Amino acid sequence: MLDPTLLTTLAIVAREGSFERAARLLHVTPSAVSQRIRLLEDRAGAVLVVRGQPCIPTELGARLCRHAHTVALLEDELRRDLPWVGDAQPHLARTTVRIAINADSLATWFIAALQAFSAEDDTLVDVAVDDQDHTGDWLRRGHVLGAVTSLAQPIQGCRSRKLGGLRYLATASPAYVQHWFAQGVTPAALAQAPSLVFDRNDRLQDHWVRRAVRKQVPLFAHRLPSTQAFVDACLGGIGWGMNPWHMVHEHLRSGRLVELLPGQHLDVPLYWQCANLPLPALERLGRCVQQAAGAELVR
Repeated sequence: MLDPTLLTTLAIVAREGSFERAARLLHVTPSAVSQRIRLLEDRAGAVLVVRGQPCIPTELGARLCRHAHTVALLEDELRRDLPWVGDAQPHLARTTVRIAINADSLATWFIAALQAFSAEDDTLVDVAVDDQDHTGDWLRRGHVLGAVTSLAQPIQGCRSRKLGGLRYLATASPAYVQHWFAQGVTPAALAQAPSLVFDRNDRLQDHWVRRAVRKQVPLFAHRLPSTQAFVDACLGGIGWGMNPWHMVHEHLRSGRLVELLPGQHLDVPLYWQCANLPLPALERLGRCVQQAAGAELVR
């Protein structure tokens, strides 16, 4: 059996990204934290933390962190049912659920889910952000307990529930459209007009182009890893981009933005996948996610 104190130390180092910050939370010295991690690594027979700024758990380290979080959530539920059970480690009284989500969901509808969850549960939520096509990898590798993902097929050891579609519109400023698409949204014009991408994993613009002009077109692109920056860049005439309807419908109504091809939207289906574990806090969070998504996403 692995020592729960060692597992807890590993989980806090991974969460805080630093031996020093973990030591402050644990009320021990950084040397003591280092000794605990080395001892756990000796017992596991593998490196569990890549030392650096920040410290990052290895694949095995992430699996052990998930185990530690799972145990903490189960113990927290036990304390709810048996309030007389003492807590030998007061600094761990607030447990955490770690999940992965795409940036556009975080910027549009997910805060409503978090608001509903926090109103009924004092469990903290640690959110990792990645493209919806890759958040499932976080769950598969054991880095998180739940994920908003575009993957419908349940990951091994998980269950999947459909949330709905996040609607995207290809938008730009009127001046930008007049400059780059005066002769229409053609493959030749798209090949010259600067577009916007979130990061190297962002393929929404390519998907929209293939659907709009029935062919693949290589795009020039500014890389802007911010959902709000996408909208601002479109407003500023820097490029055209795929923006969530929630963030641009008022700009479209006022005329500050226009659609490149009106009515040619792109709906990205999203799913809630979570570990198939008896964790009531995870169940409550999943229920809040489904309710918020049901109110905001398209069916």
